[in-house]
Amino acid sequence: MRITSVVFAISATLSVAGEASAQVWLNADTTKKVNQSNFRALEDWPVANDLRRASGAPGAKYWQQQVDYAIKVALDTTTHRLAGSEVVTYHNNSPDQLTYLWFQLDQNIEKADSRAAAMSGAIPKGMDPRFRRYLMSEFEGGYTLSRVQFVDAAGRRRDAQYRLNGTQMRVNLDAPLGSGQAVKVAIDWSHEVPEGGRNGRGQKEKLKDGWEYENAQWYPRAAVYDDVNGWQNNQFLGRGEFYLEFGNFDVSITVPHDHIVRATGVLQNPAEVLTAAQRERLTKAFASDTPVYIVKPEEIATPAIRPAGTGSLTWHFTAQNVRDFSWASSRGFAWDAMGFRYKPGGRLIELHSVYPREAMPLWNKISTKAIAQTMVTYGRMAFEYPYPQASNVHGTVGGMEYPMIAFCGARPRPDGTYDKSLEYSLAAVTIHEVGHNWFPMIVASDERMWTWMDEGLNSFLEHYGSIDFDKDWPAMRLPGSAKSIANYMRVSPSVPIMAHSDLNVRNSFGPNGYTKPASGLVMLREHIAGQEAFDQAFRGYSQRWMFRHPQPADFFRSMEDGLGESLSWFWRGWFYTAYANDQTVTGVERQDAKDVLGNEDKGKNYFRITVEQKGGIVMPVEMDISFTDGTTQRVKLPADIWRQNERQFTYGLASNKDIAQIVVDPDEAYADVNRSNNTWKKAATAPLP
Repeated sequence: MRITSVVFAISATLSVAGEASAQVWLNADTTKKVNQSNFRALEDWPVANDLRRASGAPGAKYWQQQVDYAIKVALDTTTHRLAGSEVVTYHNNSPDQLTYLWFQLDQNIEKADSRAAAMSGAIPKGMDPRFRRYLMSEFEGGYTLSRVQFVDAAGRRRDAQYRLNGTQMRVNLDAPLGSGQAVKVAIDWSHEVPEGGRNGRGQKEKLKDGWEYENAQWYPRAAVYDDVNGWQNNQFLGRGEFYLEFGNFDVSITVPHDHIVRATGVLQNPAEVLTAAQRERLTKAFASDTPVYIVKPEEIATPAIRPAGTGSLTWHFTAQNVRDFSWASSRGFAWDAMGFRYKPGGRLIELHSVYPREAMPLWNKISTKAIAQTMVTYGRMAFEYPYPQASNVHGTVGGMEYPMIAFCGARPRPDGTYDKSLEYSLAAVTIHEVGHNWFPMIVASDERMWTWMDEGLNSFLEHYGSIDFDKDWPAMRLPGSAKSIANYMRVSPSVPIMAHSDLNVRNSFGPNGYTKPASGLVMLREHIAGQEAFDQAFRGYSQRWMFRHPQPADFFRSMEDGLGESLSWFWRGWFYTAYANDQTVTGVERQDAKDVLGNEDKGKNYFRITVEQKGGIVMPVEMDISFTDGTTQRVKLPADIWRQNERQFTYGLASNKDIAQIVVDPDEAYADVNRSNNTWKKAATAPLP
């Protein structure tokens, strides 16, 4: 998901209670830092075992569950309700015997008595009324469950005992489910598609050509049972996102006859739901490296875009080895597509964009092009996209991701005009949301616990995807900008990145989940580890955890294993604390080199340059030393210089020249929060009398 600028804009008006709690985090570690080195090993990592190795790789006995879904769902555009019936096949691959299953009922966040509703609190004083919907919801929804049953091998059904707990449901098994066994659970349900709401992900919107429906978290989904948590049973409170098992989906979606549907997976019945002309256009599109219209703008909402008939049509999709399924439906979509291959003659990946009139002319220029860029950049830096298609849908959801499909905002002004800034916005959100296919849809971390493991790693790759998309991309719009994150770190109290997703205070969630981890990884790649070494290690982590469930320690260990570096000082400072980097030159002392070195082979002057760290973390030191003759020398010192004294280090330099000025962190690469003390200048010599 991409946090919108609106959410950041209102964060300053939110309650100071959150800021106060953040300050506790900021100061909590100060006494512990006495006589404790930042370079010591991190104590928080679990002991390695046969499930998760000390190298950061999955162990020989690693396991995870599989959950398959067969779903039939119908959309009623009069009542705006989805009514569905699903059969869930739960495969127990764990060594444990299970006596019950937990399911996630995310739509229950829309109930008036949900925990998320109770947490909203009062609207802060001075908040613009237009933004109140971000704190309160006038929509009331949630699931209506009509039956929960077990299905035996002969297809016979019997009622199951179940208990609801907010956004979760416990289903008690008739008999224990042993290792290697499977059970089928049938659930019939319905709910209204939200308009507004607390979730903000699945939404409906009234547009010029009728309603559009973006359906997300729309069906009951099995919770994860893993070796770290047992059942991951955190309530859905709206911020921490999802953690789901991989499986296979067979989904039939019944919608009005005049609707176009895009979804996770591959369409199985194109001859039934597409016209002959559309099927022919798709064939041409997949042979093209530029977008081809499947539904032209002038064809939107006309009979020509639909097969003959009236009433409803059922679109049938299947998807293999995915952790979720989402879809969008509207009579008002334009549709363009193209083909993508990593090498000539290679495997075809279909790229699709669907969007209403309100999104043109912007979307038809940018969307599919940005999907293709995501394939290239993420394929290079992590792994090649393994799925058969990727779709981007425009609607009221500003930015959200699901396997093979993304929901993105950014539309022209009502008069159809837009500027370059809006092009950047659409390209950025598209790269980000499509990029989530890599993290967490394939490298399937626990989003409900650790926002940074998907949003942060994805924002890191988005940083490079943006540069690849446009070499002139504004630096301050890059999610990995150290200069940008320094602005946040200098003015905002924050919690550590390694805080639970739902524990981040409102003004810290976006930076901590997205831009701070992204900028830290850019820093590690560009200035600490080196690009080649970092890229090898990052690809190693990404590929060893494809279609698996990594934890934070798996990432940290995997990176260290690939880099051949102990980075406890970096993980501790950037991820585990809320301290900042504040380096300054506090003194420059000159002495005759002969008196220090015994000769002048390296220069007649010997300088002692004292650098202090006034923040709480350690970072490498880079200095531009300017001499009185107008020349400049760049000095780069590793973080190891702080091992003996984390507050002060004195660097020795021999030279024939005299120093005029020293600038610390000259490229603003290390997010130094106090630039006012980064420049030392030689005092002017008083004129002779």
